[in-house]
Amino acid sequence: MLPGCSFRLRHADAATGARRATLTTPRGDVETPAFMPVGTVGTVKGLCIDQLCTAGAQILLANTYHLTLRPGAEVVEELGGLHRFMAWDGPILTDSGGFQIFSLAQQAEITEEQATFRSHVDGRVIELSPERAVDIQQQLGSDIAMVLDHAVALPNERAVVEDAMHRTVRWARRCREHATRTDQALFAIVQGGLEADLRIACAEELRQIDFPGYAIGGLSVGETPAQMYATIEATLPALPDDRPRYLMGVGRPQDLLEAVARGVDLFDCVIPTRNGRNALAYTGEGPRRLRNQRYQRDPKPLDEDCPCPACRHSRGYLRHLFLSREMLGPVLLSLHNLTFYHRLLAGARRAIEEDRFDAYRRQKLQNWETSTEDGGEEPDGGTPDVESAGPRK
Repeated sequence: MLPGCSFRLRHADAATGARRATLTTPRGDVETPAFMPVGTVGTVKGLCIDQLCTAGAQILLANTYHLTLRPGAEVVEELGGLHRFMAWDGPILTDSGGFQIFSLAQQAEITEEQATFRSHVDGRVIELSPERAVDIQQQLGSDIAMVLDHAVALPNERAVVEDAMHRTVRWARRCREHATRTDQALFAIVQGGLEADLRIACAEELRQIDFPGYAIGGLSVGETPAQMYATIEATLPALPDDRPRYLMGVGRPQDLLEAVARGVDLFDCVIPTRNGRNALAYTGEGPRRLRNQRYQRDPKPLDEDCPCPACRHSRGYLRHLFLSREMLGPVLLSLHNLTFYHRLLAGARRAIEEDRFDAYRRQKLQNWETSTEDGGEEPDGGTPDVESAGPRK
C-alpha cells in the first residue's frame, strides 16, 4: 500500500502499451484509463454533482491556486474540506498551482525558494513555495495532491528547459519531505520540454525519490501532436510500471486514445466543457459546430446511441439554444461532451481487457478523420476563464 492510494495493474493490451488498472483511494476506486473533469474552483462549470455522476465521472480535479484566492483554503477546511464543500463523495485530485507560474511568467519571480506573483483577482502578492503548495492541498483534503513544478513555454532554449527541469526535481523532493497526510497521495510531475534525455533524467530522479504516482507535465503548450506523442514515448519507459501515469491537461479525444496506446492512465482537460460552452459537440462521427447553418433544420440527435440529456433533443433545437443565448445550451453540450469522453474511455477499458485496443483506436480515429468539421479548441471570445487548471490546456 502506497501513501494515500494503491494501484493494481489488471491487464496489458497485447498489441499496444495500453493498460487496464484500478487506482484505489480513500474515497473509492478509479478504473483506468480515466478522464478527470476540471472543477478548478470547486465546480465543473454549469454542472451539478448529480449530472457529473450520470455522465460517468469517477474522479474530479480542482486547483490549489484558485481555491487559495477564493474562498481560501482555510474557509474550505472550516467547511469540512473540499469533498463536503463540493458535495462530491468520490476522489479528488488537486493541481499544485504550477500552471500559474507558467501562465503568469511575465509577472512572476522564480527563485530557488519559491514563485512570487500577483493575484489575477485583486493584484495581491502570492508567494507559492513547494511547502506552501503542500500545506494548501492538505488543508483542502484532496485524495491526490500534486507537487509544485516549474513548467516553461515550448519551444524554448535547452538551457531554460533544463534549469526548470532540475528545479522541478528539487521542489518535488521538498514537497515529499514536507507532506504529512497519510490519506493523501502525492504525485510527482516530470518536466523536460521536448528534450527526450531531459525527460528521462527527470523521470529517473523522481523515481528515486519514490512517489505513489507520476505525471507528465508541460505539454500541449505549443508543440505539435507528433512532438507530444514522441515525448510521451520517451518518458513512460523511465517510470515504474506499478504506479499510475497521469498526462496533465490533454486533451482532444484523439490525443487520449494515442496516449492510452502508449501507456497513460489518467487525463484532465478543459476542452470538453469549454468547447461545450462554445457550441462544439464531440460525437462518434467527429465534432459538430452547432452554430453552423447546416444544423438549423436537422432533426437528428447529436449521437444516435448517446444516453445524455442533450441527445434527447434535435441538433436544430440545440443550435436554437445557442443562437438564443439560452444558458441551457452550454449546460447540455458540456454534459454531452463529458459523457462522450467518459464513454470513449469506458470503451477503451473494455477493448484493453479483450486485447483489441489497437482496432478500437484505429476505428475511432478513422471515423473522426472523415469528419468535415474541425475539432480544435474553440476560443472563449477573450473572456478570462479560470477553468484552466494546468499548463497543458
